[in-house]
Amino acid sequence: DIQKKRQNKDLIELQALIDSHFEARRKEEEELVALKERIEKRRAERAEQQRIRAEKEKERQARLAEEKARREEEDAKRKAEDDLKKKKALSSMGASYSSYLAKADQKRGKKQTARETKKKVLAERRKPLNIDHLNEDKLRDKAKELWDWLYQLQTEKYDFAEQIKRKKYEVSGKAIFLMIPAPKHQNLQESSGKSRTMAKSFESSMTFWNI
Repeated sequence: DIQKKRQNKDLIELQALIDSHFEARRKEEEELVALKERIEKRRAERAEQQRIRAEKEKERQARLAEEKARREEEDAKRKAEDDLKKKKALSSMGASYSSYLAKADQKRGKKQTARETKKKVLAERRKPLNIDHLNEDKLRDKAKELWDWLYQLQTEKYDFAEQIKRKKYEVSGKAIFLMIPAPKHQNLQESSGKSRTMAKSFESSMTFWNI
């Protein structure tokens, strides 16, 4: 009986050890499963975080590229506008300069024409003497011819000056006549009579000056 009791006791202790071992194994397996789950969860969370960061980085790069493209487009547009303004300014300056050159050439042409006309007239009036082969009588005749020609030139100069003087008096007389105010406090008949008197006086002055 004592041996049997000892065997039963040993069996009970062995069974307890086996149960304790399996319980420990079960707990270890549960802990291992929990650890694996935690690892997978952390891995999934890390992957999600990486995905979110990658999307944000992608969006940031796209935004930077869009802003860069927009700035480049604005710079190109502004540069094109500046180039157009410069071309218009240069074209306007070129047109103004061409107009200035054309006017300057025209003025020079007029001055040149006037000078050439003056030279031509002087050349026509400037007569060669050709007196080396003349005798005394012919020299007297030549001197008289030159004197007559000089007298003619002086006469033409005087007539031209008198003509200009008469034109000046004519313009001055008309200006004075136009500045005479009309009478205000006299009747129409007196005004008409005075107007006729002033007109006759003006005509007399014009006749006096041979206008």
